[in-house]
Amino acid sequence: MVIEATGKNKIATIFECMAEASVALQISTLPESPGVYQYYDSNGKLLYVGKAINLKKRVNSYFTKQHDNARTRLLVKKIRDIKHIVVATETDALLLENNLIKKYQPRYNVMLKDDKSYPWICIKNERFPRVFPTRRLIKDGSEYFGPYTSMKTVHTLLDLIKELYPLRTCNYDLAEEKIQAGKYKVCLEYHLGNCAGPCEAHFSEAAYNENIEAIRNIVKGNFKDSLSRFKKQMKQYAKDLKFEDAQRVKEKIDVLENYQSKSTVVNPKINNVDVFTIISDESYGYVNFLQLSFGAIIRSHTLEIKKKLDETDVELLQLAVIELRQRFNSQSKEIYVPFKISAEEGIKVHIPKVGDKKHLLDLSERNAKYYRMERFKQAKIVDPDRHEKRIMAQMKKDLRLSEEPRHIECFDNSNIQGTHPVAACVVFKNGKPSKKDYRKFNIKTVEGPDDFASMEEVVYRRYKRLKEEGQPLPQLIIIDGGKGQLSSALKSLDQLGLRGKIAIIGIAKRLEELFYPDDPIPLYLDKKSETLKIIQQLRNEAHRFGITFHRDKRSKDALNTALETIPGIGEKTVVELLRHFKSTKRIANATFDELAKIVGASRAKKIVMHFQKTE
Repeated sequence: MVIEATGKNKIATIFECMAEASVALQISTLPESPGVYQYYDSNGKLLYVGKAINLKKRVNSYFTKQHDNARTRLLVKKIRDIKHIVVATETDALLLENNLIKKYQPRYNVMLKDDKSYPWICIKNERFPRVFPTRRLIKDGSEYFGPYTSMKTVHTLLDLIKELYPLRTCNYDLAEEKIQAGKYKVCLEYHLGNCAGPCEAHFSEAAYNENIEAIRNIVKGNFKDSLSRFKKQMKQYAKDLKFEDAQRVKEKIDVLENYQSKSTVVNPKINNVDVFTIISDESYGYVNFLQLSFGAIIRSHTLEIKKKLDETDVELLQLAVIELRQRFNSQSKEIYVPFKISAEEGIKVHIPKVGDKKHLLDLSERNAKYYRMERFKQAKIVDPDRHEKRIMAQMKKDLRLSEEPRHIECFDNSNIQGTHPVAACVVFKNGKPSKKDYRKFNIKTVEGPDDFASMEEVVYRRYKRLKEEGQPLPQLIIIDGGKGQLSSALKSLDQLGLRGKIAIIGIAKRLEELFYPDDPIPLYLDKKSETLKIIQQLRNEAHRFGITFHRDKRSKDALNTALETIPGIGEKTVVELLRHFKSTKRIANATFDELAKIVGASRAKKIVMHFQKTE
């Protein structure tokens, strides 16, 4: 059996060497031109699609570089065949890469799936066009505006249009000869004032088409022409003393201006612009897209992208820009982004620094952050395992740890002017409190208010016991305090031979600085980061637990002392009373008869009188 196994291993090794030689040969013949490369496994399955300015250099880097990411190392190990497509420019490579990823969904590429059908506003290709919402695009010459990210937006726009312009909703064939022949009669919509009655020639085709042109502008975000037209009408009606008609037009102006004020967020001169921002974590990227027309946001959408090979924000944003512009059929010639990216030819890329344009970029980023927060909340409820893994991975990255901190312990000292010194240790497992593992410590070897020595004692006692009992050690220790407390805790880890085996940091209260051993420069985390929030939760929980223990101990000692100060009541009587009543509070609340049964009438009388005076 040993010989057979060795023979199989030899064959596998031979095949592996042959495969590596084949891949090396393919790399050597790659052109040094822009293009797209495709990696296949031994079964001919597409693993990965990538773009490059120089195909040969980019592909070669996969096999000559040391990759930090485990998934990238696994990908390289699986590659058995390389195919490529040469294109004219980097922009063409971007577009082709995006299309191939969407078409084939390779295992190691970011996920850009989209099986959602978005709503559109359709202006039907017919005489006296209808305007209605739809999810189906029919190539019959009709105009489609969108897609919109929610049907609510579509209905809001259509309600606005309906208030401003009377449009028909019937599906009659309003050919001129049929209208002249009197084939149709006006319906209830006409009598309600919602339709101008073109079916009986009450409204001319030219006037109707003027309304349709105005509707096109409104859908595009241009309110200027409609407002100008209505104001001219209102003035004319007022001049002709048709005040009721003038009032109706004024109401339309108010409706349009109200809608415009809600949708316009920046300078109306910013027209036909797309805004893109990205925020990301260990596993996902979130790209927000705002589309502007005449200063109004006419579309907002956030795309969630699942990372596969630790892609950078630049790579993710470039892919997302291509994808979102294609998905929403954007014709904008200018885009705003937070950093430089490659874009399609003819597209102007702008990186705003100040003013209205920067305000737009900030707004887009805020939308991406809110979307990410919502996804986290949903994941926490629907998929707690994913939420937990993400938090642990984020903490590992933020705190520069070698492994995920699944088990964290936090220490805090508590004393008042050196009296009743105690310490607390709280335990979090998988980012949540594990209250059964909390521990309290009475300080035994330290006299007076010495936080450093107290910390050294409790850390030593805690991990000496865990080692002796063979219990699992934490991946991270957090010390509530600055460099002094951290140094004291490190002395104990040195004595126990645990330094370097457990990560340890200190957190200072004033600026929430994180101190590391042998590093004079503290780490500052984003105040809104989840990692800092969990560390603060640990610190606050340790403080609460320690203060509660300290308060209980102080109260107990005070009550015990109160019993001993009663004239005529000695230590033996106190012990006897506590053995029976269990606490000083119960003794204070006991009746004369209950006390007399235990210590006799004389001493019972003294105890009752003492507590009556105290009250």
